[in-house]
Amino acid sequence: MSTTALVGTGHRPTIVLVGHGMVGQRFLEALAERGLTATHRVVVLCEEPRPAYDRVQLTSYFSGTTPDELSMTDAEFITEHGIDLRLGDPAETVDREARTVTARSGLVIAYDTLVLATGSYPFVPPVPGKDAEGCFVYRTIEDLLAIEAYAKSRATTGAVVGGGLLGLEAAGALKGLGLTSHIVEFAPRLMPVQVDAGGGAALLRTIEDMGLTVHTGTGTQEIVTGDDGAVTGMKLSDGSELATDLVVFSAGVRPRDQLARDCGLPVGERGGIAVDAQCRTEDPHVFAIGECALAADGRVYGLVAPGYEMAETAAATIASADSSFTGADLSTKLKLLGVDVASFGDAHGATAGCLDVVYADSRSGTYKKLVIGRDGELLGGILVGDADAYGTLRALTGSVPPVSPEQLVLPAGGGGGVALGPSALPDSAVICSCHNVTKGAIRGAVTEHSCTTLPEVKKCTKAGTGCGSCVKVLGQLVNDELTASGVEVDHGLCGCFTQTREELYEIVLALRITSYRSLLDRYGREGARGGDGCEVCKPTVGSIIASLAPTIGANGYVLDGEQSALQDTNDHFLANLQKNGSYSIVPRIPGGEITPEKLIVIGEVARDFGLYTKITGGQRIDLFGARVEQLPLIWTRLVDAGFESGHAYGKSLRTVKSCVGQSWCRYGVQDSVRMAIDLELRYRGLRSPHKLKSAVSGCARECAEAQSKDFGIIATANGWNLYVGGNGGATPRHADLLAQDLSDAELVRLIDRFLMFYIRTADRLERTSVWLERIPGGLDHIRDVVVHDSLGICEELESLMTAHVANYRDEWTETINDPEKLARFVSFVNAPDTPDPVVGFVPERDQIKPDLPLLTIGHRPLEGSAQR
Repeated sequence: MSTTALVGTGHRPTIVLVGHGMVGQRFLEALAERGLTATHRVVVLCEEPRPAYDRVQLTSYFSGTTPDELSMTDAEFITEHGIDLRLGDPAETVDREARTVTARSGLVIAYDTLVLATGSYPFVPPVPGKDAEGCFVYRTIEDLLAIEAYAKSRATTGAVVGGGLLGLEAAGALKGLGLTSHIVEFAPRLMPVQVDAGGGAALLRTIEDMGLTVHTGTGTQEIVTGDDGAVTGMKLSDGSELATDLVVFSAGVRPRDQLARDCGLPVGERGGIAVDAQCRTEDPHVFAIGECALAADGRVYGLVAPGYEMAETAAATIASADSSFTGADLSTKLKLLGVDVASFGDAHGATAGCLDVVYADSRSGTYKKLVIGRDGELLGGILVGDADAYGTLRALTGSVPPVSPEQLVLPAGGGGGVALGPSALPDSAVICSCHNVTKGAIRGAVTEHSCTTLPEVKKCTKAGTGCGSCVKVLGQLVNDELTASGVEVDHGLCGCFTQTREELYEIVLALRITSYRSLLDRYGREGARGGDGCEVCKPTVGSIIASLAPTIGANGYVLDGEQSALQDTNDHFLANLQKNGSYSIVPRIPGGEITPEKLIVIGEVARDFGLYTKITGGQRIDLFGARVEQLPLIWTRLVDAGFESGHAYGKSLRTVKSCVGQSWCRYGVQDSVRMAIDLELRYRGLRSPHKLKSAVSGCARECAEAQSKDFGIIATANGWNLYVGGNGGATPRHADLLAQDLSDAELVRLIDRFLMFYIRTADRLERTSVWLERIPGGLDHIRDVVVHDSLGICEELESLMTAHVANYRDEWTETINDPEKLARFVSFVNAPDTPDPVVGFVPERDQIKPDLPLLTIGHRPLEGSAQR
C-alpha cells in the first residue's frame, strides 16, 4: 500500500484527533471556542462512516428519529473551522518517535499534538457460538441497522445479554420491532450499578408488565445454532434453555486502548489509557479523553458528562490555560422502556453511618430512596418510576435540604410530600452536570448577559444541551429569575396570542366567539391582528370552538368554512395519514362489542378495497391503505352498516375498552361492557386538548388496563372506582384514584365534570397525566373541584357536557351526504380523477404494506420508515 504524508506547513502546528464520537465533537467545539482551530491545523480520523451523533439517544432511531437527526455536528461547523474530517478512515498505528499517525487508507499524518478519543467497545462474553449469524452488539447506528434488517427478515424472538442501561434499551428496541423479547442478566437485579434491590424490583415489575421476560441471576453459557449456522437458542447457567433466533450482547463496555498499547503508552490493569489531571498521557504530546482514558483518580468514566469535562480540560491545556480533571459526578437520569430511572451521589449508601429514607408503591411501579447522613446531609438517592425531582435532589446533594427527607420522597399533595422547586437551591448547585453549569451561572445568563428565553440561556451557558435531563429545572430557573428581575414572562400560547390556552377558552366561552378570525382580530397580539395566525394557535382555537360549539352557537363540524383551515393534517380528511400517503379508517366499536354482521361488513370493505386489516390495542379494527379519493366510498358502506367515525384522527375520545364483566366472567362484579358502551357513546366526538382514552374493568383483576387511561373505571362490589390521569405511550403513568364505590349516576357525573374541567384548564397538546401533575394542587385540587365543587362551577361543567351529548353529530355521516364536502377528497385538485402515483403497496403475510423507496444513509440502505 502506498502512503501519502500530510505534514505541517511550518507556521501552523497540527492537532490530530483520533475518534469522532460525542466526546471528540465536544473537544473540537472546545478548540473552536478557544480559537485553536484558527491557529492550528486540525485533522480528525473517524472509524464510522458518519460524523459524531448522539449515542445517548441511539434507541430513538427505532421510534422514528433519523440518523441525520441524531447528528451532533454539521458540514457548516466543520467547514467554518477548517477541520479536515476523514470518515471511515481510522488510525491504525502511532509512531511516537516520529510523531506520525498512519490511517487505514495509508495516509500518514504528522502531528504536534495527538488526542485519542477512541471510546469503548462492547464486551462480548467468551461463550461458544458468540460469532454465529444472528448475534449482534448494540453500539453504533450501523449495529442498529443490522439488527433491524435481521429482525425483519428472519427473527421472531430476541434475547439481550445484559440488563444494564443499553441492555434495557436494546430489549425495548427488539420489542418495538415486533419480537418476543427476553433479557438475561447475570446479577440478581436489573441495572445493578445504578439501583439497589428495591429499585431493581420496581423496575422489574414495570418491565414485565410491558410484556418482556426477564431472567436475572443467570448467565449465558452457549449460543445454540442450527444447521445453517444461525442462532436458534441459548443455554443458560441455571440449566435452562431459551429459544431465540436473535441475540444482542450488551454486557458492558471496555476501553478502546489498543492503539495506545501498540505504541507503548501505559494502560491500566483493567484497561484504559493512563492520563494525568490534564488528560495527558506519559507522552506530553499525546492526550486521551472519554471512555478510552483511565483518569488520574483510577477510574474509567463511561458517561458523557465526564467525557465532556475531559475534552474541555485537554483543549484548555493545549491552549496553555490552567485546567484539570479530578473526577466527575456519576449521577444519571434515563428513560428506559418509558420508565424514568435515576441515581445520584452515594446511591448505594456506602458512607459510614448513613440512613435510608424509602418510599415504594408497587402498584404504580414507583420507588424512591434517599441516603441521608447522620447530620441530615443528603448524600445520594435512587428514583425509579418517578424521577421528576431528580434535578433538584441531585443539586441538593452534599447539603441539608430545607425540608425533611420524608417530605422529599412522599407524593406531592398527599401524605405530607412537597414539591421542592429549584428556587430552594444554592447558587453553587450544579444544574447541568454534562457541562458543569451552576444555578449561579444560569441566573447570571439572565441578569448579566440579558438572556430572556430558555434557548438564549442554553446557547449562553450550554446548560441543557447534553443529555437534556436538566431542561425542566432550567426552564423554571429562567422564568423565576426573569420574574425576580422585573421582566414579565410571556406565557402566551404563541406569537399570535398573549393569552394561554385556558384564558382563550374562557374568552371564547364568555363572549360566545364562534370564529378564529374574530378571536385573533379582537384579542391577538398587535402585530398578529389581520394576519393568518400560526400552526400552534389555529388548531388550538379550532379545538376550543369545537369543544364549546353547542354552547356558543358555533358549527362544530370540522370541515365547515373557516374550521376546515384550522385543523391538523388528519382532520382535513377525517382519517389518519400514513407514511406512504395513504390513509387508515377506524370505525367506532363501543366497548369492543360488535355483531357478526358488522364484522362481515368490515371484512368485505377491507377485501373489496384491498386494505390492510389490524386489530388495535383499543379493541377496534384499523383498515390501512385507502387512497384519499376512496375514503368517501368506504365510509358510505360503513355508515350504511351502522358504523360511525371512531375519531382516531382527532384530539378527542378514542375508545373505551372493556373486559367481558359479570355477564360472562366468573370474577366480574359489575357489567363493564354496558358501562363502557354508555361512556363511549356519551363522550364520542368530544374535542379536547389531547386525545382521551378510557377503559372499564369488571373487577379488581383489571383486565381492561383501566389504570393506564386518562379516565379508568374499576368495578367493586359496591359500585365503581374512578381513576384519572393515566396514560401509556413513551412516558407511562398509572392513574390516581379520584373517588370510589360510586353508583352509575355518580360515576357519570364525576367524569362529566372531570373532562370538562380538563378541557377548560389544560394547555395545548397536554395529556390529562401531564395536566394533573402541572396544575397547582394536583389531584387534591382536582378532587376539590369536581367532587366537592370548591369553585362552584360543577353545574356549569355538567351543563357543557349535556350540551355536547345532545348535539353530537357523526362527521362522516354529514360528509357523505354533502356534495360540497365530498369535493375535497381528491389527490389533485386540478385532476380530481387522477390517483396519487406515489401511493403504492407490496404484499406481505397475505396482506399489503407500503412500497417505500430506500433512503441511503452512509453506506447502507435504510427503509423509509426512518423518515417519520
